[in-house]
Amino acid sequence: MSRPGAPSRRLAGCVALTATALALAGCGSDNSPSNAGKPELKITGAYMPAPVMDTMAAGFFTVTNSGGADTLTSVTSDLAPDVTLHSTKGGAMEEQKSFAVPTDGSLDFASGGNHLMFEKLTHKPLEGEKVSVTLHFTKAGAVKVSMPVKSATYNPKTGH
Repeated sequence: MSRPGAPSRRLAGCVALTATALALAGCGSDNSPSNAGKPELKITGAYMPAPVMDTMAAGFFTVTNSGGADTLTSVTSDLAPDVTLHSTKGGAMEEQKSFAVPTDGSLDFASGGNHLMFEKLTHKPLEGEKVSVTLHFTKAGAVKVSMPVKSATYNPKTGH
């Protein structure tokens, strides 16, 4: 025998459970901020100061993103078998595994800050040469960049 009001309580419980399940399902939809869209990356200001050593060089550029967040995970180049990502904090250089590229933001690689290190150069690039570099991003994939070699003292107006 059922008690009076039991079916309405069960119905209310089912409605509440269904509403909760629908709300949670909506959390994973493509409209959530974590899936705000795919990255739209533009690389500007790329350059390499003419290296003073035969074995090492640095590289600088800016990644501007007008889409969803991404991560720069590695860099490759025919100029060097080993290209690493570095940050500089408090005057100390530290190798990094990756760099975040924020949604609708930018990531700067500039003298005195984040930079690329090309190690074990295949040859010492001269001013006027162009170095081919491939930036590898988690979502955007591989992005090829032509990095002109500038004078060793080059200092762009953009602060790189």
